[in-house]
Amino acid sequence: MSVEDILSFLGNKSTVLAVGAVALSSSYYLATRPSPVKPVIDLNKQSLVLEGPERIHVSPLMKNGKLLEYRYEDVRTVYDAFLRGKRISGNGPCYGKSTKSGFVWTSYNEAYNLGQALASGLFIKGVVAGQETFIGIYAQNRLEWGISDVACLMYSMVSVPLYDTLGPEACSYIVNKANIATVIIDTEERARKFLQNVLEMKCLKRIIMLEHISQDLKIIAENGQVEILKFYDVINLGMTDLQEPVPPKPSDLHTICNTSGTTGNPKGVMLTHSNIIATAASFQEIVEVPVSSGNIDIHFNYYKPEDMFNKQTTLLSYLPLAHMYERLNHLMLLMHGGKIGFYSGDVKTIINDLQAIKPHGFPSVPRLLNRVYDKIIQSVESGNWLKRTLFYVALNAKKKEVRKGIVRRDTIWDKLVFSRIQDMLGGNIKVVFTGAAPLSSEVMTFLRCSLGCHVIEGYGQTESGVAVTFTLPGDHSTGHVGPPISCNMIKLVDVPDMNYYAANDEGEVCYKGINIFKGYLNDPEKTKEAIDEDGWLHSGDIGQWLPNGTLKIIDRKKHIYKLAQGEYIAPEKVENIYLRSPLVEHVWVHGDSLQSFSVGFVIPDRETLPKFAADRGIKGEFDDLTRNKEVKKLLLENMQDVGKENGLKSFEQVKKIHVTPTPWTVENSLMTPTFKLKRPAFRTYFKDEITEMYL
Repeated sequence: MSVEDILSFLGNKSTVLAVGAVALSSSYYLATRPSPVKPVIDLNKQSLVLEGPERIHVSPLMKNGKLLEYRYEDVRTVYDAFLRGKRISGNGPCYGKSTKSGFVWTSYNEAYNLGQALASGLFIKGVVAGQETFIGIYAQNRLEWGISDVACLMYSMVSVPLYDTLGPEACSYIVNKANIATVIIDTEERARKFLQNVLEMKCLKRIIMLEHISQDLKIIAENGQVEILKFYDVINLGMTDLQEPVPPKPSDLHTICNTSGTTGNPKGVMLTHSNIIATAASFQEIVEVPVSSGNIDIHFNYYKPEDMFNKQTTLLSYLPLAHMYERLNHLMLLMHGGKIGFYSGDVKTIINDLQAIKPHGFPSVPRLLNRVYDKIIQSVESGNWLKRTLFYVALNAKKKEVRKGIVRRDTIWDKLVFSRIQDMLGGNIKVVFTGAAPLSSEVMTFLRCSLGCHVIEGYGQTESGVAVTFTLPGDHSTGHVGPPISCNMIKLVDVPDMNYYAANDEGEVCYKGINIFKGYLNDPEKTKEAIDEDGWLHSGDIGQWLPNGTLKIIDRKKHIYKLAQGEYIAPEKVENIYLRSPLVEHVWVHGDSLQSFSVGFVIPDRETLPKFAADRGIKGEFDDLTRNKEVKKLLLENMQDVGKENGLKSFEQVKKIHVTPTPWTVENSLMTPTFKLKRPAFRTYFKDEITEMYL
C-alpha cells in the first residue's frame, strides 16, 4: 500500500453527514470533554533564571539545585537500561524483523544471548573486551544492528556507526582516526564502497558481513589483508566459548558518533553512558509532566503521560541509527521493556510497516512530516467541493480545541475525516517526536489536529547528547523549541558583531550539563573550539528567550544553515566553488531549515554569458539574456557541473537560481566595504524572490 492509496482518506461523504457533523460537534465535545490532570509546570513560566549576571536558564523540574543524572537507581549505563528492559518485559519481544508474513520477534533473552555469542566469537578472532576496542557498524537499521550494539554494551566496547552519505575517503578517515580493526557491514554493495580505500586503512583487520559474501568480494578483502567473515558464523563460533560480560561504568564511552560537518573531515563526538542516560531521563520527565496555563489545566485524554513508556510500547525503527536521535529512541524503548521493529529497508513502503507494527510513538523529521502534509493537502485540494469543505470545517474545529489545550482523537471529526490519516500511521500513535530541523507551525498544528496526539519538538546537537530542550506535551503554541531539560542549563552569550546581546535576551546559545559530550576523538583543538574554559558548549545558533521561558532559534552565528533533512550547508564554501565557473561573476547561496534544498542568486559574467548563449543558438543583449528561461536553465546546469567536479555533494548543490543583471554594491547595502556579502540584507532584498522559488 502506497502513501497515495492511503491519502484517498476522505472517501465519499454525503452532504447529510457534513451538516450533521457540524450540528453534533458542540454537544459531542461537551459530552466527551476529558478530565484535567494535576499540573506541575506552568506554560507561562517554563524555565527559571538563576541569580547572577549570566541569566542562566534551568528547568523548573530540576530538584534541589542539581541537574538530573538518571531516572532509575538501577540504570546508570545503556547496558543497565537493556538489563532493566529484559527484566521487566518478562522476556518479552525485543527486536522485530519485517517479513512478508509480518514481523518476527526476537525476545530480550535471545537478543542478550546473541550479543554475548557475537562478542565471544570476536574474542576468539582476536578482539579484546573493553574501552580500547572500537567496533564499526556500517548498515541499515536491522536486527543485526541491534545485536551488534548489545554485544558492544555487554563488554564495554565502543560502537562507531558509519552512514551512507560518507564517501570512501571519509570512511577510511574515521577508521584510521578511531583505530577500528572490526567493521560490521550489511550488503556487498556497501562493502565494496567501504573497501575502495582498504590499503589506506592499516588498522582494519576484519569485516563481518550480514549478507552474502561473493568470491569477488573475498578477493578484494584478501588483497587488502582483511579477513572477511559471516555474522552468524561468528555467533556460532562464540557459542563454543561464551565469555562473562564486562559491564561498562557510567563514565565510560558509549559511542563515537561522527558528525557530517560542513567542511573538512568528520568529527568523532565522544559520548559517555552518563551523557545519553541523562538525556533519556530528562526526555522521559518532559513527556510525562502534567502542565497548566494560568488557571487552565491541559487535558491529555488520549493517554496518561506516565504510561507513555512501558513493555507494551512499540517503535518502528527507520531513522538512521548512525545518528544519536534514533539511538535515543532505542534507549527509551529498551529501558522500559518495549518492542523495536525494524522497517523493511525501503522508506517508500514505510506505511506498510507502520500499519503492521502499529507503533505508539512516531519519531520523525520535518522532511518526512512535510511530505505527508503536502500529500494530504494535495489530495484534499484535488477533491470535490464537499470533500474540501468537510475537511477544512473539521480542521478548524480541531484547531479550536488545540488552542484550548485539548488534544484528542475521539471527536465526531475524527470519526468522519481524520481516522484514515490516523490509521495511516498504524492507529495507535500517542505522540509524534520531531527533531534535526525546525518543523513549521502550519505542519505542527495540522499534525496535532489530524492525528489527535501531542507533537514534541527537540533541539540540540550530537555534542549535547541529542537534545538540550524539548517542547512540553501540553504546549500547543509554535515558533519555539521549548525550555531547557533538567540535565542541562542554557545561557545566551553576546554576539556584538551581529547586534545580539544577552541583556536583551538574545545571543549565542550555550549549554552545560550532564549530557554534554566528552570531546572530539583525538582532536583537542576542535574540542577547545567547541567547549570554553568554563565548560560551556557553544552551539553557533543565535537564540532568543521568549516571555514564557522557552527558547526560540533566530539565526546562526556563522554563515551555516541546516536543511529540513538535517544536513548542514556552508554557503561560502558552495559560493566559492560556483565562482570557479567562467559564467558566474557573483553568487549568493540561500537556504533554511524549513526547506529541503538551497537556492542561488547569480549575476552572470557580462563577457562570457553572451558568447555562451550564442554558441547554443540564443542571441540577445546581456539584460535580456538574464531573463531568458533557457539561459537560466543552462546556467544552472553549468554551475551544478562545476560543483560536481569540485566535490560538492548533491545536497550542497542549489536546485534553483534567480538571475539578475543588477550589480551588488556597497551603495545598495548588499556588500560591505571589504566587498563581502551582507547576508541579512540579501534575505530582505530578495524576500519576494525567495518566497517564489520555494513555492
